[in-house]
Amino acid sequence: MTDSKTSSGATSPRRRDGSLRKDLVEAGISILRDKGIEGLSLRECAARAGVSHAAPAYHFKNLTGLYTAISARGFELFSESMDAKRQEAGQGPRDQLLAICEGYLDFAVGHRELFLFMFSGQDMDPQNQDFDTVSSRAYQILSETCAPFVEAGTDPEEIELLVWSLVHGYTHLAMVNKKRPKHIGTALPLLPDLLRHLDFRNRT
Repeated sequence: MTDSKTSSGATSPRRRDGSLRKDLVEAGISILRDKGIEGLSLRECAARAGVSHAAPAYHFKNLTGLYTAISARGFELFSESMDAKRQEAGQGPRDQLLAICEGYLDFAVGHRELFLFMFSGQDMDPQNQDFDTVSSRAYQILSETCAPFVEAGTDPEEIELLVWSLVHGYTHLAMVNKKRPKHIGTALPLLPDLLRHLDFRNRT
């Protein structure tokens, strides 16, 4: 097993069990949290993970590959947050809908920089199967939860995008709430209070 030099000049065993790739992704997430996307680079990830500056290129090839891997991890955590909430909620369609929206908001609040990065419009590797799988899973949760509210003859995507737009917009407003006009007040209406105004055929 070949040793690789860390940023400090010391050597550490080259890991072949996949743990180094995971550590580099977690390093990237911590850099996003501390420095924002401007501070995110392959070299900085290597330094934070304590490995040779050449190590990330072996796993990600380029910065787009790193961005894709970080986003994939984000979508994995995102889905887990929504899934956890809906498993705790009642089985009624409205309860399930509110639950995934709460999971959406919880993830964004708990992983602010990662959430903003995932939806920042950065180019991702279109050939990355992991990213495709986990991002599709997140949308599948939305689709499954919206399905009971789709009337016959209605394109399911219309309902899915309606709910997605509402919760994503609300989440973004919650993040920048300090910029709201002073005469409106600082407290946003609660998300459940907004969702109850959606008719959805009066499903319960």
